[in-house]
Amino acid sequence: MKREALDRLRNLGVVSWISGWLVILASIQRNPWFVFTEHAFSDLGGPMATDAWLFSNGMILTGLMIVLYSVYLVHKSFNKPTTVGAAFLTTTGVFLTLIGVFPSGTKPHFFVSVWFFIMSDLSILAWGTGLLGGEKDVLGKLFVGMGLLGPTLAYIVPWPSTAVVEAFGILIMNIWIALLYRDSHE
Repeated sequence: MKREALDRLRNLGVVSWISGWLVILASIQRNPWFVFTEHAFSDLGGPMATDAWLFSNGMILTGLMIVLYSVYLVHKSFNKPTTVGAAFLTTTGVFLTLIGVFPSGTKPHFFVSVWFFIMSDLSILAWGTGLLGGEKDVLGKLFVGMGLLGPTLAYIVPWPSTAVVEAFGILIMNIWIALLYRDSHE
């Protein structure tokens, strides 16, 4: 793959998390009934939502960007754990796309939503494992910590709503992507 194309794909990591937040914020704006501490973000694409298409199509688009970003990570990977991390990120993007295809209120929604977060944590954990013991050991330890601590806290903390714990998980992904982006410029 040409360097210019890889550079564009590298940018999709940051673009995808900005896109995700913009879709969520735009959907919240269209749905004044939404309360962050009472609902799930997926409710913005469910049967109660005004313009549910905005949330659903936004998740599909953002998921596709994550899949394309994972192609960049496959090219950047340098050992088996980082390659596995990139592959897990591909699956993460597919599950985000499926959140748009199967919105809140459909039978597969819960499964695809949970697996979106599980696969993102596995991506972070695998990529971090691939950095351990090398020149980026500190970053590897940070990623492994994020990959383990994120789901642990998501499980044990009594979060006030699904949206709050989702925001926590999304922020962990955003931090990982931002650190990968910064690391790719060094």
